[in-house]
Amino acid sequence: MKGAGPLAGPVRLSASAEGLLRELAPQVLGGLVRRYGQFEGCQDAVQEAVLAAAVRWPAEGVPGNPRGWLATVAARRLVDEMRSDRARRVRESAVAAEAAAEAAGADVRVPGDCDDTLVLLFLCCHPVLSAASRTALTLRAVGGLTTAEIARAFLVPEGTMAARISRAKQRIRAAGSTFALPEGADREERLRVVLQVLYLVFNEGYTASSGGALHRADLAGEAIRLTRMVHAQLPEDGEVCGLLALMLLTHARRGVRTCAAGELVPLAEQDRSRWDRGMVAEGMALAKAALAAPALGPYQVQAAIAATHADAATAAETDWVQVHGLYLVLERIAPNPVVTLNRAVALAEVEGPAAGLALLAGLDGDGRLAGHHRLAAVRAHLLERSGEPGAAYGWYREAARGTASVAEQRYLLGRASRVRPGP
Repeated sequence: MKGAGPLAGPVRLSASAEGLLRELAPQVLGGLVRRYGQFEGCQDAVQEAVLAAAVRWPAEGVPGNPRGWLATVAARRLVDEMRSDRARRVRESAVAAEAAAEAAGADVRVPGDCDDTLVLLFLCCHPVLSAASRTALTLRAVGGLTTAEIARAFLVPEGTMAARISRAKQRIRAAGSTFALPEGADREERLRVVLQVLYLVFNEGYTASSGGALHRADLAGEAIRLTRMVHAQLPEDGEVCGLLALMLLTHARRGVRTCAAGELVPLAEQDRSRWDRGMVAEGMALAKAALAAPALGPYQVQAAIAATHADAATAAETDWVQVHGLYLVLERIAPNPVVTLNRAVALAEVEGPAAGLALLAGLDGDGRLAGHHRLAAVRAHLLERSGEPGAAYGWYREAARGTASVAEQRYLLGRASRVRPGP
């Protein structure tokens, strides 16, 4: 039953049961795919099992072995589907036997089940897929979001998103992928892609690229949940630890990023006493642990930058020299014009706005930032600080035209109106 998700059913699940389904569904899917190798068929079976749970659990209660319950129902659905194909009689017998064992109350557990969700995440981030397809398939198969929810998050029609997910599964099948963790260098490369997908999901949730809302807390929260899962499986990996720290330290600010009227509140003006202190404490501890890893990667450095901001009780107390130094390190290990753009902000705090503007001038010819509203916004901010309101006004308006986020547009136009030259 394609498109069904944890929220389906005539009676709404409790928040705890709904969260349990989101956690267990990818585990059950991973187990079925690893054993029977039918990604699409297994996903349909698991989604039908999730739908059955959404209908039955509110009335009957959550079973004592919810994972086994879902696996039993999903296996039965798979058996029913396999019965229509005579060529799969042997598989049918194996699935039916396992389903019978689980139905009898056995908590069937095959060695390696604890890693199934991680393997599934690696599979969804297969290199044959585009970045957009990896993100969509990860949210669908591992995150448990419905196709409609993913389509709404990225502001595309549901049919378009359904076709994207379907094509992604077909490409994975055509590539002859097996349900196993890659090894050696391939595993390291795939992990890098997995972290990139999770980072993209978080960023889209933290600052929506378009639409009326500044952020989507549900999407950011899902990225954090999945990153926690990867960290639990790979606790010694510094980059995984760094990414989780970065997400937590950034997400801790979510409650004060907008005012009561829904207007954007920049970092320098936020009430830091209202940041989520528990999340900050966890993020700080993780950032420290990440920096202790033998190798240094971009997420660890970004986490250190976020930790430096979080360590300051007020914006005025921020150690900008340290922030700028960390951006220099990040620029060296992961050169990117956006990193340089952020370094310009830090440099302006250390040496003055003229130094920041001089650094920005070197980015004007970089095609990767062509038309990017953040370049115009930073230039406007530094021009305003330099005492050039007329020039700042034009760049604020240019930045507002370049973003599809309504919240950012309102903020930038508001800044423009504050520095608008008189008649």
